[in-house]
Amino acid sequence: MREPGVQRGSDYSRRHLRTGWWSLLLFAAMGLALESLHGFKIRTYLDVSNETRRLMWTLAHAHGTLLALVNVVFGLTLRSGLEIKARDLQLVSLCFLGASALLPAGFLLGGLVVHGGDPGLGVLLVPLGAALLLWALFCVARATMAP
Repeated sequence: MREPGVQRGSDYSRRHLRTGWWSLLLFAAMGLALESLHGFKIRTYLDVSNETRRLMWTLAHAHGTLLALVNVVFGLTLRSGLEIKARDLQLVSLCFLGASALLPAGFLLGGLVVHGGDPGLGVLLVPLGAALLLWALFCVARATMAP
């Protein structure tokens, strides 16, 4: 019998597959929106003075798409039978989800309001998201080393 409040690996697998596929849809749509801004020559996006905005939004799209795929891979990895302790699994899951939100959000928000050539304060979310991602990747890599 499982402890109350403790999820099984299959629950986490479903969560990350669902998060990954919906995120992939969201960031693919964002990519289409960015391409439309480019295609319609929208000055707010293309002007040289908005180069920082364009970079930040491109990074938001790229990181969001990559992290969506990381969530799908993690969900499938859990289904493959990788053993991660329940406490560690909860932390790894939260780290992947946090990174999936904070990294692209930091880049997106950093591009909303640009100060000269510098991104806005939203970009401060990026290092936190990156740290969460690295910790989750380390934990999963460590779990693959167990006999």
